Amino acid sequence: MKIKFLGGVGTVTGSKTLIESNGTRILIDCGQFQGIKPLRELNWEPLPILPSTIDFVLLTHGHLDHCGWLPRLVNQGFKGKIYCTSPTKDVAKLILLDSAKIQEEEAKKANEEHYSKHEMAEPLYTVEQAEEVLPLFRVIKPNEEVFLDAEIFAVYSNAGHIIGACTIALTLENKTLVFSGDIGRDNDVLMFPPTKPKKADYVFLESTYGNRIHPNTDTKLELETYINNAVDNGGTIIIPSFAVERAQSIMYLIWQLKLEDKIPNIPYIIDTPMGISVLDIFRNNRKWHKLSEEDCVAMCKMFTMISDYKETIEAIYNKQSKVVIAASGMITGGRVLSYLERYIGLPETTLIIVGYQAEGTRGRKLLEGATEIKIHGKYYEVKANILEIEGLSAHGDQKDLLNWLSELEAKPQKIFLVHGENQPADELRIKIQEKYDFDCEVPLLGQEFEL
Repeated sequence: MKIKFLGGVGTVTGSKTLIESNGTRILIDCGQFQGIKPLRELNWEPLPILPSTIDFVLLTHGHLDHCGWLPRLVNQGFKGKIYCTSPTKDVAKLILLDSAKIQEEEAKKANEEHYSKHEMAEPLYTVEQAEEVLPLFRVIKPNEEVFLDAEIFAVYSNAGHIIGACTIALTLENKTLVFSGDIGRDNDVLMFPPTKPKKADYVFLESTYGNRIHPNTDTKLELETYINNAVDNGGTIIIPSFAVERAQSIMYLIWQLKLEDKIPNIPYIIDTPMGISVLDIFRNNRKWHKLSEEDCVAMCKMFTMISDYKETIEAIYNKQSKVVIAASGMITGGRVLSYLERYIGLPETTLIIVGYQAEGTRGRKLLEGATEIKIHGKYYEVKANILEIEGLSAHGDQKDLLNWLSELEAKPQKIFLVHGENQPADELRIKIQEKYDFDCEVPLLGQEFEL
């Protein structure tokens, strides 16, 4: 059996792990690279094998860094089945169509305004190509064996993180390979705790926060303080947010603060068409999260939901203090850029970062103290107050990741640390070896192993 790491190593994006066994090829996740230019350029590179020779794709969840390369895979000849949970199918559909639409719009804008270095800017894939992925999805139920053929089967189990996210245990050649996907936290606002694996010969463990412990702070109190301080200064609060789970978690906390009369009576806006659509996925998949039907309805009522871009423009030019939750979470695209063009240069503005910011993204640059940022080919001076709430992360920290390994009944032959930048992955490797004496490896992009 051969394992080849085609993405999601040395970085938190582009997750793709290829398994070859007795003539069968299985791809775990098919993510898009995000962040710095050398990573983004990898999205245009062909895979080292023909996509038409891959039999199955198993998706852990629907985030872009785990499913966003599927349109390229299908366009280049993949015709197999894509297995995932029901919420993951719904989330992936939203994310792929939105990603394609944004790429088409950005390519069009770059061509019209001539700020692309290419003669003709092209989207990585089109909406039409994204739609060609959808008929290949096959919905599976968690905790049930899914047979890919007579001797290969997979079992999905809850990973927390976002709605529908799962860890995948793949059994083949009498070995069990456990792919963690992205591991959520034991005390998430909306998600249930992740299920810990009991048996694994090989583990492929994410290491996003392998070198960090999330602060034990009161995230609701932080949100309350930041909102009140900004409003007292006559400013607007902008919260760039991932449209899936994070936007809903922030809505929930803000709704609770409003119920408790701890924040002022100003407009609370959710301006992410995808984030609004995700609320429907929450309503239709009640077993996957903690939010009751009644709370969901009440929470939605307090927010102004913006889908039409004309309403976005009206909100941007309304001088009243307001709280805006807008995608994208790493400020790489989407509606949040329109708000920042207007507000990033105002000292009374507060920008609250609430999630992981990959290397090279605008969000990471702002956290690291950038004095100007580039949006749509133009530079804007940063005068806004840039703040971070770390306690809202949907990724487990070092302690959570170590704890996730705690119920393994026997020592695995090897643990591969993936989905992490080099330092977090290496620090987690040391901690796992100290605590469990497990053999750990931090693979390189393109590296192949025989198991």
